[in-house]
Amino acid sequence: MPPPKPATIIDVAREAGVSIKTVSRVLNQEPGVHSETREAVLKVVADLKYRPKQSARSLAGGRSFLIGLLYYDPSAAFVGGVQQGATLRCREAGYHLVVESLHNDAPDLAMQVDRMVSALRPDGMILTPPLCDNPQVLSALRESHTPCVLISPAADEPDHPSVRMDDVHAAEEITNLLISLGHTRIAIIKGAKDQVASKRRYQGYLAALKAHKIALDKDLVVQGDFTFDAGVEAAYQLLSRRQRPTAVFASNDDMALGVLAAAQRLGLSVPGDLSIAGFDDTPAAARVWPPLTTVRQPMDDMARAAVDLLIGAPRDAGAAASARPKHRVLPHELVVRDSTAVLGAKAAPRAKKAG
Repeated sequence: MPPPKPATIIDVAREAGVSIKTVSRVLNQEPGVHSETREAVLKVVADLKYRPKQSARSLAGGRSFLIGLLYYDPSAAFVGGVQQGATLRCREAGYHLVVESLHNDAPDLAMQVDRMVSALRPDGMILTPPLCDNPQVLSALRESHTPCVLISPAADEPDHPSVRMDDVHAAEEITNLLISLGHTRIAIIKGAKDQVASKRRYQGYLAALKAHKIALDKDLVVQGDFTFDAGVEAAYQLLSRRQRPTAVFASNDDMALGVLAAAQRLGLSVPGDLSIAGFDDTPAAARVWPPLTTVRQPMDDMARAAVDLLIGAPRDAGAAASARPKHRVLPHELVVRDSTAVLGAKAAPRAKKAG
């Protein structure tokens, strides 16, 4: 017996009782289709296991169904979180995600972007820090008429939609937590100099100190670059001081994990001798011992929102384009774990091994 022929768009239209054009509009995520009709068509598509050819979709809609994600970031955890969210949202919408790493200081950066756009013809680009603030990248995309969405830019660009969280408030909140636990000698390890998130998190730290009338001790401020090694190096600087801090706020989890490693090598108990807080809530934050107190940055949600801003989410289909928010601020969450404790408290007991 020959294998059954794959379903066609004609089969889907006939089974759903709609026109071929309506099926095409549903598959291409176009607005103007009634929600009940959309659901009926998608059900038939699933029942018949219909798979439209990518080339046919591209020709019919004048689109490539490709979304680009450009990054240059020393924190693999942040990039991984954004990539996962964008990949899943693209897959749900029938798009493919193409991920490219570009050096933010490359002399031919604009040329690299031009070549990439010419080769891929993406329907849009998602830019992460610091590329989202790079004038060469933005100019190259503007000249090629390629839409883009910025994740955590330095400022809201009138020409480009953006998605971010409130880094200042989140950093202030986690510093307030440490202060509420009785800590006043709170060190901070700043992030990479070329990323605006570093400045915003430092602003939040300063705001919390000021609100509680705690004088800033510049000896407790150390420059980092968002990497594990930078956290280790900064920790050795801070913990070798005659008056060492009782708490450290690292501007991301990678550096906080470096502080944790350094503290353990120096024989300090955490949180008995030193409380440690991070930022991002990467998978490793919950797996180390003691698990890390941190800020949960909605990386997955930010990436999904960025894709929706590029392709238009089905739920927005009935709304006027001008009514949709162009700049979105997503909520964060403070995650309190065992790496922080009341000043002078005993260290958390080590987890017992199974068996």
